[in-house]
Amino acid sequence: MSMMVKRLQLALIHTAVAVTLVPINSTLNRVMIKELGISAALVALLASLPYVFSPLQVIIGSYSDRHPVLGLRRTPYIVLGLLFCAVGVVLAPLATVEIPVQPILGLILTLLVFMAWGMGFNLASVSYLALASEISGEKGRSRTVAIMWVMMVVGIILTAATLGGMLERFDYAALNRAFLTVAAGALALGTLGLIGLEKKVSGQSATVSPDEERESWQSIFRKVFANPEARLFFGYLLLLLTALLGQDILLEPYAAEAFNLAVSATTRITSIWGGVMLIAMLVTGFLETRLAKKTLARVGGWVGVLGFALIAVSGLLAQRGMFYGGVVLLGAGTGIATISNLSLMLDMTTRRVGLYIGAWGVASALARVVGNLLSGVLRDAVNLMSQNPLAGYLTVFVLQGLFLLISLFLLSRVDVHRFQERERLTFVERAAIAGDLS
Repeated sequence: MSMMVKRLQLALIHTAVAVTLVPINSTLNRVMIKELGISAALVALLASLPYVFSPLQVIIGSYSDRHPVLGLRRTPYIVLGLLFCAVGVVLAPLATVEIPVQPILGLILTLLVFMAWGMGFNLASVSYLALASEISGEKGRSRTVAIMWVMMVVGIILTAATLGGMLERFDYAALNRAFLTVAAGALALGTLGLIGLEKKVSGQSATVSPDEERESWQSIFRKVFANPEARLFFGYLLLLLTALLGQDILLEPYAAEAFNLAVSATTRITSIWGGVMLIAMLVTGFLETRLAKKTLARVGGWVGVLGFALIAVSGLLAQRGMFYGGVVLLGAGTGIATISNLSLMLDMTTRRVGLYIGAWGVASALARVVGNLLSGVLRDAVNLMSQNPLAGYLTVFVLQGLFLLISLFLLSRVDVHRFQERERLTFVERAAIAGDLS
């Protein structure tokens, strides 16, 4: 089997797991908040479970290193994780509709379903990324993960578009069919990806080598925070990503509330955002040969600020076109910020690159949890006090724009030249790291 075929198979597995996030984060979040009237804080907590569980990836990865099943170190864990993800997607709409009818039972069932989905995501992710590293080797890893990342983004865009088409005439039967279709598609993609991919191991080859040891979050925090410049950059990343990623849970419900958009239309927002982000990342990779990375990082932040401003003002003025303009700018800002800041971070060290990649991963996971929960709780609290259905959303978007402004101030204090200069990374290498942390 050629290396390109293996890379495409790995990309199919990565895409299979990633697309199970789409129905939850682009459709069910809106249905739960808007149609079912469920607390945005609760929805945010449920949607954050994959990232709440992400520290367990160290344990999962180390266990799979040392405990192959039927001679396979990764495949069984990928299969189990993907099954959990698929089952979670199928059962999620069935469980959540019970919350307004039978609150306690519905909440217990929903929590169990989302926990299964979140654990499955982490179980599969750490396993297929380890498999990608083992198959590709150090030299080929960047190209492999770059292909995985591009196919993942394309898969997310197509999944959101397909869901939107299936939900043109929304009812709960159509919702269940759409979620079942996504789950079946994910299983099919994963199966194609896994066929003949991993070779069996035995004896000493089944034992993890010393250089495969994984670092815990505590270890990463301790090492990164020992460096004052790294602490500053970590704080900058945390604020930046909290703003850019924390909007995910509220964007679709806000569009429904402010513009009375149908479920199909709000679901397609993910396609627009993802498509623009992908283009922005490609363009940024090209521009980095001509512009300073810190300059591009500032551009990404300011574009994001403008995106949040348009999204907030669009609701006040009831301007749907302005809202979509804000979504486009938000996608562009996220794409520019992702590539430029990864490059900026990796310019800071000639050693321990893995440590800083780990720090980015920790910042990303923390930002998603903090951003989602802060957005959900703040939206609920402001709506309760104001009795205005838009007030909570507008407050959140303004706060996220403010976070971006503060992050830009922190960025101005980061001095890259205090770190040793390193070789410029190619766009493929940066895209690979971005995909590794998605």
